[in-house]
Amino acid sequence: MMKKRLWITRRLSDATLARAERDYDVVINHEDTPGTAEELIAASAEFDAIVPCHSEHFSADVVAQFADRLQIVANHSVGVDHCDLPALKARGITVTNTPDVLSDATAELAMLLMLGAARHAVAGDRIVRTGQWDSWSPAFMVGKQVTGARLGIIGMGRVGRAFAAKARGFDMEIHYYNRSELPEDQAQGAVYHDSVESLLQVADFLSLHCPATPETTNLMNAERFALLPEGAIVVNSARGALVDETALIDALDKGQVSAAGLDCFQVEPGGNPAFAAYDNIFMLPHIGSATRATRDAMGFRALDNLDAFFAGKTPGDKL
Repeated sequence: MMKKRLWITRRLSDATLARAERDYDVVINHEDTPGTAEELIAASAEFDAIVPCHSEHFSADVVAQFADRLQIVANHSVGVDHCDLPALKARGITVTNTPDVLSDATAELAMLLMLGAARHAVAGDRIVRTGQWDSWSPAFMVGKQVTGARLGIIGMGRVGRAFAAKARGFDMEIHYYNRSELPEDQAQGAVYHDSVESLLQVADFLSLHCPATPETTNLMNAERFALLPEGAIVVNSARGALVDETALIDALDKGQVSAAGLDCFQVEPGGNPAFAAYDNIFMLPHIGSATRATRDAMGFRALDNLDAFFAGKTPGDKL
């Protein structure tokens, strides 16, 4: 039987590409540049399937210009805010994602962001690296202790729960807001809040783990930053759209927020140039899932979804 034709838009893990080349007539973007709207439209006439990343944008305008050949978009990501799901569904195109497999890696990075923000990682590294460490005193670089502190989590899905599990190792008192209260076997003693506002008032540390949707855009705005305990620390390893970045800067300037740990930004790639002036913002370039094991697992999950679809089965991660 003739192999299905597949376009992989970015340079995925070696193991993923080897499996794809074995099972599909595959074209790989070895230049590893984001697929443009024009390339996506052209691909819809040339390929039966696309494995994209978050860097490819399936807007309604783009999908409206698709040819009829494309049958499935098997995302190499959990978030699908780059896909207009109703538009794709209207064209009869199946969409899948890769949940579960990146939860621990992303939660690990959130913990790094929280600890780095709390303990002056940016300033400390700069001082040592530039040879400016020439003194010490008990008042030198005093940070905020994580152990025993109150942690607020917005979004207790897979990543949020994985982060809570790791935070328990620091004896943190865990509070959470979610669209619905979790059963106890998932909450593991975490305190449920039925509103974001209620949660913020007790969050010495706040970590965001919810998807980017129209409802969550600028979730953390000036009014909500003001509800945090003075000197709180904010961590975002989810999506840049969740944070009003101007409001965050204002909260840092006022001391309402003492530090932030960010792995995602409203503009990506690039981030917010204004953040560079703040040693109390610990930043990473959206690498929450960037471990070898997780990249292999994400690629294989996307291919599992393709295999199921072309075998006439419903993919396990169909949206």
